[in-house]
Amino acid sequence: MVSGPILFTDRLILRLPEPADFEAYAAFAADGETMAHLGGAMPRAVAWRDFSVRAGAWMTRGFSMFSVIERESGAWVGRIGPWQPEGWPGTEVGWGVASGFAGKGYAHEAAVAAIDFAFDSLGWSDVIHTIAPDNIRSIQLAERLGSANRGPTRLPAPLDGYRVDAWGQSAAEWRAHRGR
Repeated sequence: MVSGPILFTDRLILRLPEPADFEAYAAFAADGETMAHLGGAMPRAVAWRDFSVRAGAWMTRGFSMFSVIERESGAWVGRIGPWQPEGWPGTEVGWGVASGFAGKGYAHEAAVAAIDFAFDSLGWSDVIHTIAPDNIRSIQLAERLGSANRGPTRLPAPLDGYRVDAWGQSAAEWRAHRGR
């Protein structure tokens, strides 16, 4: 098992994915509404490969999405964190929260911790969020995080058919508004 950072917020733990997370991940990945802007619902076998890629990126890249765990219950909330697979248009902090946890502010809370980690621990100078123009909830979260729409960008194949904008900010911009 690969070891790595563990981040704590008031209500959440962000840690590397563990095998026990997969059942909740598979349910998340199968939910058509949740996955509408995340590449579409996935059958269990495809979800397993997706889960394994994200877990494996910790070993090959030294960073990846965290499993987000609710501190009070120990429940798997979603996956949020730094993400930059081969050919990606920038250093991204992305998010996806299971439907049962949507609307509780968990995505914002975890994204703040993940952006701090990206700038402070990974040394990134810039963070983007690739968001479909009709994904209103993610746009609202990006705006709440202080990111601005930088315009259309292109994802690598096989995602190159999706229309997405790059929302983002520099480390200096993040630090300037972080304390507010």
